[in-house]
Amino acid sequence: MPAKRRPPDSPQEWLNRAKSNLAIAKANVGKDVYLEDLCFDAQQAAEKATKAVLLSMGVDFPPIHNLTGLLSLIERKGKPIPMLIKKAGSLSRFAVLSRYPSTAEPVTKKEHKTAVSTAEAVIKWAEKQID
Repeated sequence: MPAKRRPPDSPQEWLNRAKSNLAIAKANVGKDVYLEDLCFDAQQAAEKATKAVLLSMGVDFPPIHNLTGLLSLIERKGKPIPMLIKKAGSLSRFAVLSRYPSTAEPVTKKEHKTAVSTAEAVIKWAEKQID
């Protein structure tokens, strides 16, 4: 945990929260945890990192969980988005639907691994945009 919390409008605080969600998403928590729940944290990590970039650019963002929509805001302000980062839009499915009981197929270990690596890539990219 960071030694000192920053104001809620601080891009660095949003990155800190993104890293916290990523740590949870990567946790090896055992058989009693649904991979969907860990993928939710991966999605949250990518979302918060993306919102950190928007804050650093002085862009107001709507209260949405759609990563494609958030990334397009960055692009519309003139900052190119690498293709790998654009693929983070696929994490949006974990924002709501997979958090609750449903008829959807369970998340596989491979899907979880991909979600975590995608979130990691978004955080690394966001750090470079903010520094």
